[in-house]
Amino acid sequence: MIGDRVRDVVAVVAALAIGALLVTVGDPTGPVPGLVPWPVDVVIGVPACFALLLRRRRPLGLAALVVPLSAVSVMATGAVLGAVFGLALRRRPAVAAWFAAGYLGTIPIYLLLQREPRMALWTDLVVRGVLVTAALGWGLYARERQALIDNLDERATRAEAEQASRVAGARRDERDRIAREMHDVLAHRLSMISLQAGALELHPALAPDVHQAAGVIRSGAHEALEELRSVIGVLRHDAGEEPEPPQPGLAEVPDLVADARRFGSDVRLDDHLAELRPPGVTGRVAYRVVQEALTNARKHAPGNPVRLVLDGGPGEGLRIEVSSPAPGAAPGSVPGSGLGLAGLAERVELAGGRLVHGPAAGRFRLEARLPWLA
Repeated sequence: MIGDRVRDVVAVVAALAIGALLVTVGDPTGPVPGLVPWPVDVVIGVPACFALLLRRRRPLGLAALVVPLSAVSVMATGAVLGAVFGLALRRRPAVAAWFAAGYLGTIPIYLLLQREPRMALWTDLVVRGVLVTAALGWGLYARERQALIDNLDERATRAEAEQASRVAGARRDERDRIAREMHDVLAHRLSMISLQAGALELHPALAPDVHQAAGVIRSGAHEALEELRSVIGVLRHDAGEEPEPPQPGLAEVPDLVADARRFGSDVRLDDHLAELRPPGVTGRVAYRVVQEALTNARKHAPGNPVRLVLDGGPGEGLRIEVSSPAPGAAPGSVPGSGLGLAGLAERVELAGGRLVHGPAAGRFRLEARLPWLA
């Protein structure tokens, strides 16, 4: 990582600078050279400074290597400080403290190698003690700071997870509330319609066509009740708890046409897809387009013949056209008309398609074009 490389360069440069400063002001370049000439001191200390590149992978081994070198090389002081800092950051504080004490213990050996030391023993001890204590303290501070950051990150992650759980719980509660309201408002009404239609269907004094109409009403109410129960089941379960029931696609369009005919609509189906059926999103949206179009035709132009055309294929998209003779009243005059088409247009656009509808040449025409998507 770039950040680690930058820190490596800074550590080595800082160790070399500290060592060079101590060599200049210390004993190796004094008027009376010691038993270890300053060039030898530098030759020993420079590799020790570059050994700081191992401080992350081998902090203990690095300290064991460079601390003894400080007995013969003041140039290695920067490397010792870096090694103690790394130990305080990555190992137990007691380990770093022992190596810091060991570094101070090499001072008498170093001074014995000097014939006429520039500094007294206590001066050298104070200077090196301040430096190694600063390195040790800085390492411990960085260790605690990193632990605090890790703790804050963990708490933030836990808080985000708890917030997501609360949001999911709120959504689940809202879905349950909606499901209860839907069940209370609609299920009872549909059940009553089904029961009353069943009673009419079995009434002996009514004409056969009334019996047949009552049977159609009862069957439709039963199917609506089943769809309502499936929607309530989806609302009452989170995604992933139970598999969502398969949604109808274009393969179920013939069933829609059969239902429309059973309800009295004259529907002509022209299927030019040659048994091709787009899967996934395209098929589901196409089913809803046909369903809404047939419902509107039955609502606004009852008794008029309806023509349904399916055309297209992979690469060219899917075209759905539903047309019927224009009704005497404008579609907007029927209560609630237009809302279904507006929602349908939004659904088609979200699927990447286009929906147009309106009167043309004496007919009311709805055409949807959808991409052939899986």
